[in-house]
Amino acid sequence: MFLKPNKRFKDGKAHIYYTLNESVRISTRRVVQRTILHLGELTTGQHHRWRHTLDVINERNDARQMELLTEEEHQRRGNPADPDIVAIRLSSLQVRNCREFGSCWLGVKMWQLLELDQFWAERMGNLRGEVPWEKVAELLAVNRLCDPGSELSVPEKWYPKTGMSLLLGCDDTVAEKDRLYRCLDRMVTHKAALENHLKHKWGELFAADFDVLLYDLTSTYFEGLMEEVPKAKRGYSRDHRADCKQLVIALIVTPEGFPLSYEIFDGNTRDVQSLEKMMCHVETKYGKARRTWVFDRGVVSEENLEKLRAHEASYVVGTPRARLKDFEAELLVQDWHAVRGQVDVKLRPGRDGDMYVIARGE
Repeated sequence: MFLKPNKRFKDGKAHIYYTLNESVRISTRRVVQRTILHLGELTTGQHHRWRHTLDVINERNDARQMELLTEEEHQRRGNPADPDIVAIRLSSLQVRNCREFGSCWLGVKMWQLLELDQFWAERMGNLRGEVPWEKVAELLAVNRLCDPGSELSVPEKWYPKTGMSLLLGCDDTVAEKDRLYRCLDRMVTHKAALENHLKHKWGELFAADFDVLLYDLTSTYFEGLMEEVPKAKRGYSRDHRADCKQLVIALIVTPEGFPLSYEIFDGNTRDVQSLEKMMCHVETKYGKARRTWVFDRGVVSEENLEKLRAHEASYVVGTPRARLKDFEAELLVQDWHAVRGQVDVKLRPGRDGDMYVIARGE
């Protein structure tokens, strides 16, 4: 318990009223201050008697609450010789070099919880460099979590405004632009090991399973010539930049959003051409299993569905719109079932053995 001064203004004068408070932990991460008594204004003698009473109550507790008084209040009390009272001049206090800390601290803790510090220390700890490469990798990951941007923006805009130097225990050389790029080159060689490590940690920490896999593709374009990147080619541009070369990125995640694997394809790769390679990657890394694949119409083809059946995999896919004419008669049958809001569905078996879900909206 401790005494808490509360300033109130009455009739143009400042009055100090005291309350008796205690700190109460309401969860593992939160502590609140609860008021026990309202003591009103105290004289110097009354204040010391209350302090002595609290010292007796808290004599078995080594933790003590420091009082924070203004210099004026300190002088008004006659400068009592109390080691817990510190005189300060509030007008002299300034906030300088304010840095973001909380979100960065959380990112570092998540990095440690996933044991990625140990993972990268084992694989890059013996590489030469002024700064441990695992620290550079940690900086890049926390940046992606807190304020995603390019490697160039990290040292120019983000890093100077954060407390990452304190959290990493490194000087500012950890955020040099060229060092960040070189770190990415070193990390990509451990892609397969990283995916296996994360799959294990997802299951251990979050009880994530990998029976259902969500698969989709995107692309990223470049405005340069990209002459030294053979995969960079012109193709269907989701960014409406057909004038630029691009790369196609395929990603597999769980329904909870945990990434399982990714792959980089040539820029002119069509979505429908990518599925077989990704299925083989998953089976090679994680073994064969009766998985359920979920993807949109862009990946659907009869050839791909046959390959899924050959792998004994299930699938939930978007049917090409051209197939809707096969079910025109079914649309007139009034056996719809409301499932969510203004959406109705019905199930119909197809001649190919698949079950079709027909949906309509109000």
